[in-house]
This record gives sequence, C-alpha cells and structure tokens, in this order.
Amino acid sequence: MRLNIELLREEDGRWLAAVLELPGIEVRGEDRLDAFRRAEAQALRVLAARLEQGKPIPGAPAELAVAFAVV
Repeated sequence: MRLNIELLREEDGRWLAAVLELPGIEVRGEDRLDAFRRAEAQALRVLAARLEQGKPIPGAPAELAVAFAVV
C-alpha cells in the first residue's frame, strides 16, 4: 500500500501536508519535514483505528484488511 502526501507552503511560511488516500488528514508543520512526519503519524493512527474496528483500508485488498484485523 502506498500513501501519497501532498505538501504545500502557506503564506505564513508553515507547511500543509495532506494524505491524498485518506480524506480529512491535513496537518501543518513548521517545515516540510515536520509537516510530512505529522501527516505520516496521523495516517498510521487512522489506519490502525480502521483495522481495530474492522473497517476497510483504502487501496488494500479486502483479504489483507481482514487478515490484519484478526491478528
């Protein structure tokens, strides 16, 4: 599974990072790396919560999501 993180610089100098495959994940950071790391961490939290709740993972085969949810 691959997640794409889009980075944009805002007018105030901060960076905005959005995970394209997980709508709603938009975080800000002081620099590009900070924004990227925050987006990555948030994406992992969302994916872990989906697995715990038995919800599908975007872009992953259904069998993979079920297998991880059972483990």
